[in-house]
Amino acid sequence: MKSFRTASGGLIDRARRLQFTFDGKLFHGFAGDTLASALLANGVHLLGRSFKYHRPRGILTAGSAEPNALVAVWRDAARYTPNLRATQVELYEGLQAESQNRWPTLACDVGTVNGLIAPFIPAGFYYKTFMWPRRFWKSLYEPLIRARAGLGRAPTAADPDRYASRYAHCDVLVVGAGPAGLAAARAAARAGARVILCDEQPQFGGSLLTDAQALIEARPAGVWVHETLAALEQNARVTLLPRSTAFGYFPHNLVGVNQKLADHLTLAPPHLPRERLWQVRAREVVLATGALERPLVFPGNDRPGIMLAGAARVYLQRYGVRCGSRAVIVAGCDAAYQAALDLHAAGVAIVAIADPRTSADGPWRQAARQAGLPSQERTTVLGTRGRLRVSAVRLGRIDANGTVSPGATVSCDLVLMSGGLTPSVHLFSQSRGRLLWDDTLQAFVPGAGAERERSAGACRGIYALAAAIEDGAAAGRAAAEVQRAALPMQHTTEAADGILGALPARKQPSAQKAFVDWQNDVTTGDLALATREGFRSIEHVKRYTTTGMATDQGKTSNLNALAIVSASLGKTIPEVGVTTFRMPYTPVSFGSMASRARGDLFDPVRKTPMHEWAQEHGAVFENVALWKRARYFPRAGEDMQRAVARECLAVRSHCGIFDASTLGKIEVVGRDAVTFMNRMYVNSWTKLAVGRTRYGLLLREDGFILDDGVVARTAAERFHVTTTTGGAAGVLALMEDYLQTEWSDLSVWLTSTTEQWAVIAVQGPAARKVLQPLIEDIDLAPDALPHMAVARGRICGVPLTLFRVSFTGELGFEVNVPADFGRAVWEAIYAAGQPHGMTAYGTETMHVLRAEKGYIIVGQDTDGTVTPDDVGLGWAIGQTKPDFVGMRSLARPAMRTAQRKQLVGLSSVDPQIVLEEGAQIIDTPGQHPPMRLIGHVSSSYRSAVLGRSIALALIAGGRARLGQTLYVPMPHGDVPVQVVPPVFYDPKGERLHG
Repeated sequence: MKSFRTASGGLIDRARRLQFTFDGKLFHGFAGDTLASALLANGVHLLGRSFKYHRPRGILTAGSAEPNALVAVWRDAARYTPNLRATQVELYEGLQAESQNRWPTLACDVGTVNGLIAPFIPAGFYYKTFMWPRRFWKSLYEPLIRARAGLGRAPTAADPDRYASRYAHCDVLVVGAGPAGLAAARAAARAGARVILCDEQPQFGGSLLTDAQALIEARPAGVWVHETLAALEQNARVTLLPRSTAFGYFPHNLVGVNQKLADHLTLAPPHLPRERLWQVRAREVVLATGALERPLVFPGNDRPGIMLAGAARVYLQRYGVRCGSRAVIVAGCDAAYQAALDLHAAGVAIVAIADPRTSADGPWRQAARQAGLPSQERTTVLGTRGRLRVSAVRLGRIDANGTVSPGATVSCDLVLMSGGLTPSVHLFSQSRGRLLWDDTLQAFVPGAGAERERSAGACRGIYALAAAIEDGAAAGRAAAEVQRAALPMQHTTEAADGILGALPARKQPSAQKAFVDWQNDVTTGDLALATREGFRSIEHVKRYTTTGMATDQGKTSNLNALAIVSASLGKTIPEVGVTTFRMPYTPVSFGSMASRARGDLFDPVRKTPMHEWAQEHGAVFENVALWKRARYFPRAGEDMQRAVARECLAVRSHCGIFDASTLGKIEVVGRDAVTFMNRMYVNSWTKLAVGRTRYGLLLREDGFILDDGVVARTAAERFHVTTTTGGAAGVLALMEDYLQTEWSDLSVWLTSTTEQWAVIAVQGPAARKVLQPLIEDIDLAPDALPHMAVARGRICGVPLTLFRVSFTGELGFEVNVPADFGRAVWEAIYAAGQPHGMTAYGTETMHVLRAEKGYIIVGQDTDGTVTPDDVGLGWAIGQTKPDFVGMRSLARPAMRTAQRKQLVGLSSVDPQIVLEEGAQIIDTPGQHPPMRLIGHVSSSYRSAVLGRSIALALIAGGRARLGQTLYVPMPHGDVPVQVVPPVFYDPKGERLHG
């Protein structure tokens, strides 16, 4: 096979020869190559097939914008990664890669038959074809579409690699290490800022890696890059992150960065993660993301061997690779002439330079003329030839009226095109910054920003090297000094250098295959069809044709598509608008996103400080949210029913000890803590005295119950809020949401303390006798510490917050101690309670005890459509409060009707029948489906202290039905039940105050 490697040059290490395979065939490259550059050096241009028509596709770009050359790479059976860009896969010894989306082989793919039926599968045919007959969707259409979807095949083995993540803070985050980014990082570091500089490439320098001989500050660019990086590496305040892509810009200057750590290594050290996800919170962000070269749109522009002119320069200057022997240059901008000169100097025959513009007389054009390169103005491309690689180009002449006439056919094995530069504004757009259309540049550039951000260099249209470096330095200094004013936009004084949209052609767009989106096979004809069919919004056109929806996220297609649609609609590009730049900037692996949250850590097991004690004493556990909770403590020969009955009787007659550590705990602190609590909860908190607690009820905005818990006022400006076990995270998130977005003027801080405290509930008539000898500094007498009081002291020498509360209806205390002392205090209390008949009980007993008292559990006795009044908690609503979350929704007539489902008790006529939770309720027996259902059973247990079954239920107009007999339909027949008040035991609450 002929080698296209130059004898010298490039940034590769020619002393380290590497071997690799592609589709099972052995090739050789050098350290520093990418898979793409190594294949091009071996004369391989065919790397893949397009998604829709399975057309042959080759390498188009040299970086992350690549839409065609997607490959799968594997190291072993468990390490298989599909859909990687060959332009970004770094070569290592033994790399194994394969092409995708083809069968049986890349060169002979039967999927090309799709091209023959292309007229029958235009843009939007999915929407028109698969609507009817409806019964075909599940049986035929969906299985067929799923079988054909995707490019690479998903791996089947579990990923054995390790992924890391970390949070980082800095004064200035610089994204992009090209000339502007390096200048910005250097200036910010010199100003004393903590700087993080990230770039997706393995080497810093950006475009300077290709133009190493350009002069910067009177020395070659390569020397300038080396000296700048050396200074940054020696600065302890600077962090350099190569192979790190800033993929997403989130609110409050949070930027997600995906760093590749091991994919370029033949054998990675065992301790090294494969990737690391950085979540960087920056005081200021400098975006120096550069610009993307724009392809040209002409018939047959997708054949292997047709690529961007700038990419060919990269392969030549960085990797020492000539991409072909005979090249045709399609020059939509002056930079294409620079590529022609570089390739000519490297021995590539430049057989033609076709320039579609009416005049082109820049310095590079003049240099090409002086070098004797054949160039033609007013020349377009009418088509290309070649099956698996381009072999010829048909040129056309454009007259003064824009009419195109046939020209010469030129044989070649390489076509280089360039339509100009497009500023990379993806991250800026993700930050919610506003894009502006620049008529001079013919491109969208950053406008007003929404974050503490500034763009610099080519990403805002400053392409000249000296100007970009100066702009980057100014941005770095301003960011370090926190100058809030944005840098003024610098407009170029020259006319736009480039071409937007399709090149002039002889045929109508619908009659030719001029591709706009390479990966998804979107042509100019598809865009024209979308506008003919009435689509006017560019977002609608995007979805109808799928242009810009490939894995490159429109990097190579968006602006050309906008130009074609705007011409079709007779509007300007700004009038058509721009599509949304969604994250990630380039695909991010699932492993990186999941990090350590895999396997056993995907659903973490949370254990209380007393978990091991419960295990040692034979507890049976259940999962509650993420927690392991002791459900009951069986003794020899006991099943759950007998164990729970014994535990219930022990609490009612003597004393029980219960682990309540899983309750959510949130500290609400600050000058406006009372105001905040008044706005969040239905209750009034203004007059709650320090040292007292109150039952708190939290609603959603729609007026339905979200969570509940006991709230203690521990200081004038501090509340200790408890939540349900499963609701802790949601309540905290809701509070933060309101505090940050609705009431940002309030001086309030929220802190989760769920795992800081171990909570030991001591319940029963003997609870005071058990605790009194262990507690210091707190008087437990009923008058000194009444029900719903809170006090601080010590227990067994450990700091204590003691709540006089009960979820059982008995005399009760909740002992809160630092989690590290939880088990020791638990054991001390348990030992002290043995003379008083103390028994450990679990969640199942807790459920029975609270149901006997009619206490609800949010999520069990509520279903997301329950209001406070529905469950008899209307008394908790502060009557004089001006507003709280959900208040206005409660005023709706539908929330006040007497026929709403209300919480009541149910007593089975046969006291031995325990109803099934979730069972439906009807008002007359003997009904057949469809029945008239009036409610359901929410909680149902056997009560040992009452000697019968009990149940709670939500029934339409339930309180008006007290004393009625209703029915629960079961497979063996209707079970009659009597509607009773929901409080079955001690209805006057006398035992609470024992």
